[in-house]
Amino acid sequence: MFELDLSADIQALRHTFGDIREVVDVDALHADIARLSEEAGAPDLWDDPDQAQKVTSALSHKQADLKRVSEVERRLDDLEVLVELANEMQDEDSAEEARRELASLTETINQLEVQTLLDGEYDDRNAIITIRSGAGGDDATDFAEMLMRMYLRWAEHHGYPVKVMDTSYAEGAGIKSATFEITAPYAFGTLSVEAGTHRLARISPFGSADKRQTSFAAVEVIPLMEEATEVEIPENDIRVDVFRSSGPGGQSVNTTDSAVRITHLPTGIVISMQNEKSQIQNRAAAMRLLQTRLLLLQKEQEAAKKKELAGTITASWGDQMRSYFLYGQQLVKDLRTGHESGNPASVFDGDLDDFISAGIRWRKRKEED
Repeated sequence: MFELDLSADIQALRHTFGDIREVVDVDALHADIARLSEEAGAPDLWDDPDQAQKVTSALSHKQADLKRVSEVERRLDDLEVLVELANEMQDEDSAEEARRELASLTETINQLEVQTLLDGEYDDRNAIITIRSGAGGDDATDFAEMLMRMYLRWAEHHGYPVKVMDTSYAEGAGIKSATFEITAPYAFGTLSVEAGTHRLARISPFGSADKRQTSFAAVEVIPLMEEATEVEIPENDIRVDVFRSSGPGGQSVNTTDSAVRITHLPTGIVISMQNEKSQIQNRAAAMRLLQTRLLLLQKEQEAAKKKELAGTITASWGDQMRSYFLYGQQLVKDLRTGHESGNPASVFDGDLDDFISAGIRWRKRKEED
């Protein structure tokens, strides 16, 4: 006769979950959803498409937050019933199912707990990620493309929409740079810990002597500002260049010169956009992103704080935050948190949640010191 006793583990999870519910404020979530649902049901909602998009997006995010919390609460209740059933029936299969569910719930609640640490001013915004190749020639441009795929796969695993805004392909392998937007609850707060210099060490597939090659790429993450229009940009402060969108190898994928590159002359910030079909749409999208970067820069200066914003990260020795080793010892190691994985293939396929969670906890500790 056996007895499955998971009461202490379940009680510990309920205690942690109680703290999460308090931070999330479920009552406030219900109130927000009711208000936003009423706004979303207004007959004239889409008379103002921009406002309609904000309302429906906010409603979707709030509903997703509530669903996550409600789902965990239901699973905790079901787990207790499953344990009781396993003991009553003396059923080892049910007991094993309960142990697996306990492990899964523990992971889910740990992830929810991490999300409660995302309380920054812009943490709830969508994230705009820019990847730039650094030192290392073809290996660096190839590495930049590997990182881009890694984040796209991470988003795909979670069901988060991605919009590629601009890609600059290298003459050889990979990409010089790419900018893309990830739409997800607290995307910026979650992914901002990925900002920094990433280092790859491997036997180069582009060399003839089978020598180890070290290459670098910079990852920059900024929030998507839905209302950055408060930043006025005089026309004489920018230079606008138009060019033909291109794909790998320089092949044209657009028969018109619709891509736009905007240079902000006072700061040197450069924004390229080629995702949209028309030059007007690309210019509008590029201006919006430029306003976002300038607003962040303005707030940084007003607060008199030194932060790493887009354009301040150098992809070279001395400031890397994560290393990827693809020779001999197969390892990915975050140099800030100490978190590591012995399965680089899985990491490059988007298995980033543990690295991101460790980064968020590390950042919170740094803020509290």
